[in-house]
This record gives sequence, C-alpha cells and structure tokens, in this order.
Amino acid sequence: MSHDTWIHRAVRLGVKPLARTNVTPNQLTGLRLATGLAAAAAFALGTRNWDLAGIALFLASMFLDRADGELARMTGKTSPKGHAYDLRADALCNAAVFLGIGAGAHGALGWLGPALGFAAGAGIVAILAIVTRVEKARGPRAAELRGRAGFDPDDILLIVPLAIAADLGVALIAAAGIGAPLFAALMARRFRT
Repeated sequence: MSHDTWIHRAVRLGVKPLARTNVTPNQLTGLRLATGLAAAAAFALGTRNWDLAGIALFLASMFLDRADGELARMTGKTSPKGHAYDLRADALCNAAVFLGIGAGAHGALGWLGPALGFAAGAGIVAILAIVTRVEKARGPRAAELRGRAGFDPDDILLIVPLAIAADLGVALIAAAGIGAPLFAALMARRFRT
C-alpha cells in the first residue's frame, strides 16, 4: 500500500499536531476499531437516520485507519506488533461493516441480506489470513497491492459511504457478497497460499 494517496495526504495534515503529544499509533488504531464497529452497528439498524450516522462513523474510521500509520511513521513508532494490530483492526472493522449492511438490508432482501453480509465479511477475513501468511513467509508488506493515481486498492471502501448515501445499500451488499470472496480467491491464487 502506498503511503502517499490522496487520503494519506489529507490525514497527514491532521496527524501532524499529534506527533508532539502522547497520543500513540495504537491508540488511534483502537479508536479506528471503536468507530468502525459503531458504524457496523448503525448500518445494522437499517434506517435512513442510522445509515447517515453509519456513514459519518465509517468515514471517521477510514481516516483513523490512515492516521495510525501516518503517526507511526512521523514519530518513528512503527513496529511489527503495531502493523499486525492495524491489519486485524482493519479486517474486523471492514468485515463488521459489511455484516451490518447485510443485516440492515434484511428488510429488502430477507435472509439473503445477512447471508451476503456474511459472505463479504468472510472474504475480508480470508484476505487478512492470506496477507498474514504471505508476510510471515516472505516478509513485511510482501502481499501489498500497489495503488495508482493517488489511490490504493483499500480506497475502494470509499464506495461504502457513497453507496449508502445514494440509498444503494442493497446493490452494495450484493456486489460485496460476491466480490470480496472472489477477490480473496484471486489473492490466494496470486500468492499461492
């Protein structure tokens, strides 16, 4: 993953003042985890007002996801344990958000909404497992996919708030329920895990 995406550049401005404080990268990761799980819970309620709250919480969580790494690099506090915590928090938050969106789509899709949310979440967890295995075998960041034009593959998650805001949660969960497991299968093939 590049550390010079548009999101990283925007976050860097907000993180810079934190570099002179006692705030640690792991504290930001913990806050990212809390906001991500809160977003998932809001999406699970499946009402317009809770979806809007979920959007705000998810965007905060996304920016905190970039902020923890930025702060670690600025302060020289990068570590393998911090990287592992960040990866696990990312997978948990993103999987939970799709579970929440699937649960919230229950009214429109019946049992298929939660099933698609579960499939998307399972795909995300599988991707983490592949990344972890590859990094253990080949070294840190060996499974990272490179971005282009100031965007990273992770930035695809910007679709979540846009789709929910446009009232396209059902289409989003359908695409994620198919796309995340498919992407996990492609990564497994690419890295032969």
